[in-house]
Order: sequence, then structure tokens, then C-alpha cells
Amino acid sequence: MTRTSLQKNSNDRMSEAATDRWPDRDQIATKASPEGALGRARKALLSLQKEDGHWCFPLEADCTITSEYILMMHFMDDVDVGLEIKLARFIREQQGSEHGGWALYFGGQIDLSCTIKAYYALKIVGDSPDAPHMVRARTAILAHGGAARANSFTRILLAMWGQMPWRGVPFMPVEVILLPSWFPFHLSKIAYWSRTVTVPLTILYSLKVQSANPRKIGIPELFTVPAEDEHDYFPVRSTLNRVFLMIERTARLFEPLIPQSLRRVALKRAEHWIIERLNGDFGLGGIFPAMVNANAALALLGYEYEHPYREQCRQALRGLLLEEGERAWCQPCSSPVWDTVLATLAMQEDADADQKSIRRALDWLVPLQILDAPADWKDEHPDLPGGGWAFQYANPHYPDLDDTAAVAWAMYQADPDAYRYSLERASDWLIGMQSSNGGFAAFDVDNTYYYLNEIPFADHGALLDPPTSDVSARCTGFLALYGKEGQQDAMNRGLNYLLSEQEPSGAWFGRWGSNYIYGTWSVLESLRLVRVDTEHSAIRRAVQWLKSVQRDDGGWGESNDSYLDSQKAGQFFTSTPSQTAWALLGLMAAGEVHSQEVRSGIDYLVRTQGNDGLWDQPWFNAPGFPRVFYLKYYGYAKYFPLWALARFNAMTRKTSV
Repeated sequence: MTRTSLQKNSNDRMSEAATDRWPDRDQIATKASPEGALGRARKALLSLQKEDGHWCFPLEADCTITSEYILMMHFMDDVDVGLEIKLARFIREQQGSEHGGWALYFGGQIDLSCTIKAYYALKIVGDSPDAPHMVRARTAILAHGGAARANSFTRILLAMWGQMPWRGVPFMPVEVILLPSWFPFHLSKIAYWSRTVTVPLTILYSLKVQSANPRKIGIPELFTVPAEDEHDYFPVRSTLNRVFLMIERTARLFEPLIPQSLRRVALKRAEHWIIERLNGDFGLGGIFPAMVNANAALALLGYEYEHPYREQCRQALRGLLLEEGERAWCQPCSSPVWDTVLATLAMQEDADADQKSIRRALDWLVPLQILDAPADWKDEHPDLPGGGWAFQYANPHYPDLDDTAAVAWAMYQADPDAYRYSLERASDWLIGMQSSNGGFAAFDVDNTYYYLNEIPFADHGALLDPPTSDVSARCTGFLALYGKEGQQDAMNRGLNYLLSEQEPSGAWFGRWGSNYIYGTWSVLESLRLVRVDTEHSAIRRAVQWLKSVQRDDGGWGESNDSYLDSQKAGQFFTSTPSQTAWALLGLMAAGEVHSQEVRSGIDYLVRTQGNDGLWDQPWFNAPGFPRVFYLKYYGYAKYFPLWALARFNAMTRKTSV
């Protein structure tokens, strides 16, 4: 895979492929008809397919990522002045007009840590602290307790920049990499994203790295009291957290007594751990925070600027940038496998779609299956053959179950004989990765050490990767569809897990999509593939819930605020294309294609379709980590509405014949 295959700016999302070769059913259908809308959406989505068959849409996070890119350049004294100007322009555009700070998602409330990083990045670029937008941001930060109240990741960054003492950050000695697996804390007990971020961070902590900070910019004005005088950096979150704080404070006293020989061994072990997973030009873990930390850690360990490892880090980070004329922003990662398989699943339900384009997409996915490569999951399952797909272009240490189940689902629907080997390897791997409660997590098995969310470092509450309804739904649904002899037990265990996870309201929680609408669609889709009777009480309760939260305009919407308050499940002041599509797909999976609610939802999609044949929305539609990190998948508002229209068209055609 070459870097030329990656998106370099937002305009690259538009393929040069001619569109006159696609079926033109929309030219015979009226503009206001579902069939006409489907035809235009089909043509538009196919025009965005890359020459090699895949799709990849932008993936946006909050301004933390873009701000950290600026801070990284100054931390390493490797500043691209033209780029930082563009990045700063994007950050300014995202500032909240009501609260003066920066939110975790479009239209959300101020987030203190994000606002601190955005303020610092803008000040480093050259924005005057007396500029109106900076005064508003600073006022908001101080009103929320100042920089001392920031989360642990932000405080670690501020310590590395010399803005606060190291005693104000969690104790993270590199020696943790030497702890045995039976110890209460071990790398295998935390999620993959936590591992890849933490290991290089322990190097930076242990060596007490300091930013180059070539412009010598500080932010003492963001503390309510001088940082050195602050003594309350760790508010107690729970009784268990208080116990961990006491343990940490005691352990911190003994850090000076750690033998230098032991520290050298730990540093070398951490160094090897990073290098083994560096992942070429696609970066450690395929995610921005891990890449940034790895870049700084390798520099601190003595790797020269021109060293291939350092160059790989820079290439990986640059590959996440999107330049849009006078502004630029940084993605947290890329999503080509996920975008490709979801677009494919959508097109598969469209009887008039070009089947050659679908096969090109699936054929692009075949060689990306990770069959035999070193991986963290092998530590617990050394005899399990590989068979998963990663989310990104490449991330061999970390295939995920959600992508794997979705790809296998699409391949089975296309041609189970042609993709027999890929399907067999995928199904065997998924079953081997099933957790003991019958559910499936994103990357790991039985990653349920919930007490670790109470350690001081885990104030974000996202240290773990437990089983979830949405991932379990796709895994269970595929296993039912595949129907391989001997796998019935795994499917039944998955089904029982899903039924046990239904909320009293009738909805299911959405861990990887916002939120209960996404979770409910995911499970109803699975129950369709499992062939559960649509009169089953769980399905009827889910249908009733979806109908109860439909908005007056016929659509559905749900704010990410529902992750903070479950009473807001399925509630928002506006409908959105992607959430409307999820609700429609769920209802149609439950046999409700002829209901008035489905008809009204389809009408909403037809009315809100853009002139380009697709849909757009400013709203973030998925959590990276609920409550602390959210995402906007640009592709969701494009292929999910098409999927809903395609299913409606196919199902109503059948019943009208």
C-alpha cells in the first residue's frame, strides 16, 4: 500500500470516474420519489469510489487533535509555519459562540481540556492573549476551574511543556512494562488504544521530557493559582479511586530508589515494544495520540531526525492531515476498511447497483485480511489462527472484530464460494475472540477489569474494551448468516448476550455509534440475520421505542448528550440523515416496511437529499470513547441513507409484484 492511495485533502474524496456508465433509473423516476433519490445517491456514491475499489471518507474529531498537531510541531521544534496558520484557522472556526470554549462535538458544551489545548495552540501560533476570542476562551477556562482541573492527558502535556509540576500528573514509570501478567495492572488488561498511547507515554514520563518550545510561550494565565502552588490536582472520583490515589502517592516516593539498571531494562523493553508495532507509514496503532507519543519517545531515546523510524512517524502523522484551501485539520485516524465495507453493504441491497463495483470493493479488502502476523491478541490466544481486518489501511497488530464481521457479512452476501477461504478464517477468528459472557468486544477478549477505570490515570473512563451490543450484533449476525457446522453454540451465546443487554426502554446502547438509535439498529439487524421471529417481545419493544422517538418531520435524531444522560436517548432538536437511516433500517429489519413511520422516514430522506445526490450533516455521529471523545464519520450521511432507500425499494418491489 503506497501513501498515494491515501487522501491528501478533502477534494481527493471526489473520484474522477465518469458517471455516465452507471444505471440511470433516476432519470425515469420523479425527483421526489424514493426510487429517484436512490438512483441519484447510487450514482453519487459510486463516483466517490477510488480506482482500486475502496472508499475512504474524512473522520473528524474535536479540536484536541488539530491543536495537538500544532503543539507537536513546537514540542519537536519542527514547525511548518504555513501549515500551522491553516490549522489555527480551523481551530478558531470551531470556537463556541455561546460558551467561548471548544466542545467535544459540534453544538456541544465546553470541554475544559480541549479548550486549554486549543488556547495554547493558538497562543503559540501567535494569537494575542488580548484578542477577543482568546479573552473569551481564557475566561471560560478559569470559570471551569482553570488548567489544574484538566484531565490527566492534558496535565501530562502541560508538565512536558514546563507549565506545571510533574507531581500534578499520574505516576507512570516505564517499569510498568515489566510487571507480570498476574499483577493487578498489566498492559494486557487495558484496551489496545490505551496500550499504544501509554507505553511511549511512560518513556516521556520517566525521562521527564521537556518541550523545545522555540518561541518560549507559556500559559500561566490559565491557572487560578500558580501551578507550583496548586495542591489539588487529583479530585477524588470514588472510594476505590481514593485507595488508588493513596497507593500511587506511596509508590511515587520510591521512584528515586529504582535502580538505574532496572530503568535501562524497562526503557529498552518499551523501545522494542514501540518499534515492533510502529506500523510503517501508518503509525503506531493507526491512531494519532499513539503516533505523537511514539514520535517524541523515539526522539528522546536518541533516534536522529533522519532515522527511518522517525521518518515513518512523521509520514504517518502527515497522512492524517486534510488541507482545505486556507484551512487544514487533522484526523484521529483513517477509516478505509470501515467505509468500504459499509458502502458495499449499502450497495448490495440496491438491485440496480453495478455489481462490478461491489466486487472491486470486496476484492480490495481480500489482501487486507490479517492471516499471520504478530498481534497483541495472540498473547492470550497463541494457537488461534488470524483472520481479522483492521479499521485502517494497515494495523496488523490490532485487527478488530467489528470490521471483520462486517467484511465477512458483505463477502458472504456477494459470493460465499469465491470468498470461501476468507470467510472461514474470519469466522474461526471471531469465535476464538468471543468473550466469556457471550458478547464480543472491539479488539480483545474479556477485557473487563473495571477496577482499572479508577486508577488516577484513567479519569477518562475509557481504559478498557469490554463486549458491547453493537459489535456483538454484527459478529452474531454474521455467524448466523454463515451457518458453519459447529458454530451454532457461539451464535446462540451471542444472541443470549444481546437479549440480556436490551434496555428497559426497548433500546440498545450504542458504544461505537450515537447512540441508542445506532445500538438498536445494530441489534435488530442481527436478529434479522439470526431469523428471530419479528413478533419476539424484544423486537416488538425495540420497534415501539424507535417509533416513540420519531420526530414530527419524519426523521430521527439523537444528541451525544445521551451518553451523559440516558433520559435523552433518541432525543435531539433536529433529525439527521444517518440516524434516520439507522432507525429505518432497524424498523425494516423488524418487518415494519409498510408502517407509516417508515414511509415518513423515507420521505424525510428524499426531502433532505442534496443536489449532489447525497446527504450532509454537521453533527458528530459516533463516540471514540463515550463522554470524552467523539467522531464525525463523513461517510455515514452518504451510504447509510442510500442503504435505507435501497432496502425500502427492494422490499416494496417484492410486495408489489
